[in-house]
Amino acid sequence: MVTRNKKGKSGSAGLPIVHRHAAGLDVGSTFHVVAVPEDANDEPVRTFKSFTGDLYRLADWLAAIGITTIAMESTSVYWIPVFEILEERGFEVALVNGRDAKNVPGRKTDVNDAQWIRQLSCVRTAPRKLPPLRAYLRHRERLVEYAASHIQHMQKSLMQMNLQLHHVVSDITGVTGMKIIRAILEGERSPSSLAEFRDVRCKASIETIGEALTGNYREEHVFALRQAVELSQRSTFR
Repeated sequence: MVTRNKKGKSGSAGLPIVHRHAAGLDVGSTFHVVAVPEDANDEPVRTFKSFTGDLYRLADWLAAIGITTIAMESTSVYWIPVFEILEERGFEVALVNGRDAKNVPGRKTDVNDAQWIRQLSCVRTAPRKLPPLRAYLRHRERLVEYAASHIQHMQKSLMQMNLQLHHVVSDITGVTGMKIIRAILEGERSPSSLAEFRDVRCKASIETIGEALTGNYREEHVFALRQAVELSQRSTFR
């Protein structure tokens, strides 16, 4: 529950004020709403567009009124530009717990959100994230997802040629699978020759693999397979 003391400063019942020069930022796709202490400025809640120039004006205003700590919720990727600009300007910027930020007392508005986020930053030290590491991890996650999608396309292309490689190897991107696929892309069409790429650990026999690799090598399907393999390799995080 948010209360106000006699001096007009916001406080949270039973919780000590930790950051008196804190601001709360409600992040949006086209604009951001920032709330500062009521005694810090005659206009304690302001709205800034999400354009880079406006983000620098936001930073200038916060510095001018003595703000040192800023808390915000990580909304999609919209928080990243403003976070980085504010951090570069020397502010202590932190991301608050999204579940806490959603518990806004009263009717939910951007203004209420910003004020509530500021309140959270005043009474507690928001857990500091590592934005660069977080960005790398998210990027890696996307690459893994893309690679999985391209592997599905590889298998689809093989099936369109009735090459049932996935029935005789446990993983078409494993040692045996990729040797066979690369040989196909290099022009090899003989089932027995392709089967010779069998790894000694492969459970299926050379004969069985040869039967699975007797297919209809149409040019358009080979082209699709090549594209899928190349995209899969590019999407692999190294």
